Amino acid sequence: MSELTTQSQEEDIIMTPTPEKGEMSLVDHLQELRRRIITIVIAIAIGSGAAYFYAQEIVHFITAPAGKLYYLNPAEAFFTYLKVSFFVGFLLVLPIVLYHVWAFVVPALTTTERKSTVILLPASVLLFFAGLAFSYYFVLPAGIKFFLGFATEDLQPLFSLGQYLSFVISFLLPFGFIFELPLFVLVMAKLGIIGSEFLKAKRKIVIVGTFIIGAVISPTPDVFSQSMIAIPMIILYEISILIVKYVLRK
Repeated sequence: MSELTTQSQEEDIIMTPTPEKGEMSLVDHLQELRRRIITIVIAIAIGSGAAYFYAQEIVHFITAPAGKLYYLNPAEAFFTYLKVSFFVGFLLVLPIVLYHVWAFVVPALTTTERKSTVILLPASVLLFFAGLAFSYYFVLPAGIKFFLGFATEDLQPLFSLGQYLSFVISFLLPFGFIFELPLFVLVMAKLGIIGSEFLKAKRKIVIVGTFIIGAVISPTPDVFSQSMIAIPMIILYEISILIVKYVLRK
């Protein structure tokens, strides 16, 4: 009887699956998530603190297209500097933020997926900053010039520092995400979800959709702002078609 019991216990041990090497429990995952969130928050705080030392120069750079600005209450300049410092600080440490997000999810990815993300993450950061630069140097000056064109002898513009910077940030950020479009399309094509013929067939729908998106995310509800967002999206969509057709051959 004793021998049968021992044999049964040995069989149970053999049949019971052992955890894979390096497998983490739910508590371990939560602890790692907490650690990475704290690291990201500290990185943003350091980046924002560093940006605050140059807040005056940064504000001067951002406000250059509009010229002279005013602040309408005693604390507006201070809080505007804080907002700018946080915005710039976050952009400075964006690669660090994305790295920690990637490092947290990478254990769940396959080897092929890991290799792909190593390329996609830097590319997404570069495209995001390219979108910001394009918006600042080309779209923003044109937009401000357009709006200033409504000034008359009896109607003169008076830009508030805080409102202007909110306008600029809301103008820049959409272009950062818009410039991710080719990368998004490339990933979808690589997965076999879409191809160049599919993209061509949906061209008219996409054109209408870009103007709808432009109306939703533009800082002002005018046709000019919508067009400034929609037209680059259409151009990027056409570039995506060429990439899928001639690079991926799909």
